Amino acid sequence: MGKLISINISEKRKTVKNSINNGTLVENFGIENDAHGGNWHRQVSLLSYESFIKFKEEVKIKMEPGIFGENLLVEGLDLENVKIGDKLYINDGVLEVTQIGKLCHKGCEIRDIVGRCIMPEEGIFARVLKGSSIKCGDEICLEHI
Repeated sequence: MGKLISINISEKRKTVKNSINNGTLVENFGIENDAHGGNWHRQVSLLSYESFIKFKEEVKIKMEPGIFGENLLVEGLDLENVKIGDKLYINDGVLEVTQIGKLCHKGCEIRDIVGRCIMPEEGIFARVLKGSSIKCGDEICLEHI
């Protein structure tokens, strides 16, 4: 079992996301008011807090959650061994892992600020199967298929 450290949304894609204290997972959309929401396979992006801290210590620059464009920063889950189809549970919400990693694109604000992005190697993406209200500090559970 893990913990939800940060919920992050943005108005536009390819930008740093802003942290919010609570949000809503919307079925077949993503996180309410997030630019990445929609009817596609990458509705919600997740990154491990452990990866975030490790990178922050390596580069020694001030970084806040959302800097990598991640929607959910989670602690205590083994995201390195997640497989497509695995399920994540937050309160009544259910996410299904749809993609692991991604291609890094040009013109990304994140890359300009940090120098490189860890989402292509360490990020995972999911779609919302069942919506729910969520808040920082909520428990998050991983179920392997």
